Amino acid sequence: MSNNPNHIQYLKQHVATLGGKIGERHIKKAKALHRAANYISDQLTGMGYKVKNQEYRVKGVTSANLEATLPGCNKEEKTIVIGAHYDTARGCPGANDNATGIAALLEIARMLKMTKPRHNFRFVAFTNEAPPFFATEHMGSWHYAHEASQNGDKIEVAIILESLGYYSDNPDSQLYPPFFRFLYPDKGNFLAMVSNLHSMKTMRRFNNAFRKHSKFPSCRMTAPNLIPGTHWSKHNSFWLNGYKSFMITDTASCRYPFHHSYKDTPEHVNFSALAQVTEGIIKALLEQEQNL
Repeated sequence: MSNNPNHIQYLKQHVATLGGKIGERHIKKAKALHRAANYISDQLTGMGYKVKNQEYRVKGVTSANLEATLPGCNKEEKTIVIGAHYDTARGCPGANDNATGIAALLEIARMLKMTKPRHNFRFVAFTNEAPPFFATEHMGSWHYAHEASQNGDKIEVAIILESLGYYSDNPDSQLYPPFFRFLYPDKGNFLAMVSNLHSMKTMRRFNNAFRKHSKFPSCRMTAPNLIPGTHWSKHNSFWLNGYKSFMITDTASCRYPFHHSYKDTPEHVNFSALAQVTEGIIKALLEQEQNL
């Protein structure tokens, strides 16, 4: 798929629309945030999905998480969630953070629609994840995970896609939280999978499946929540509500020089790498769900 022009074309289209035409999108730019939500919803609807909006208000603005479900063939209610956020930090067009995550999410949804999985897949686009809502109960992922927990949803794992489009072969292009720099490469040319101890085995199986089906380099990172950087995304919302979850990322601010800046634009995204990563995730997902 990474060599399929249509595959890369779709990824480019999504990033160009969200990170280019729409650009900065958050509740202070509510029209842009709603345009992004409408774009994502239209894409999923066009694939044949029914989109469920989980609306809530924060600071007087209504926004929504968007959910599309691909039902499994088994009668069991086991579910894998694949999620990414579509809002941005203020002053940031958000091409890599996180139009790349949404682009991968949409492409995964498109490709999996052609399969017949055993278990349910839910594709969720989260709102209100960037500052100032980061690490608060106003986050879309918190609302989603909390409601799922209250409803008793059988989510086996939530896989979070966060900034997937920047890679570098330059020495010392990769930064780390304390203690990590002695254990991992100094070149930012790999995909990172980040979990807590509770989700470690699930993440390890997924990473093994990814490596089996993709030549793209990947590293897995497991640490307690107290280590800086390990809980910097939507996966933490699922941890706090009792679910296993891990993040897949290019490590964002630990590598990307334009993180949360006005320079986070589509021309900095490596679409060939993004396509390889997306392909590997799709194949790993199909293997993972067979083993639930």
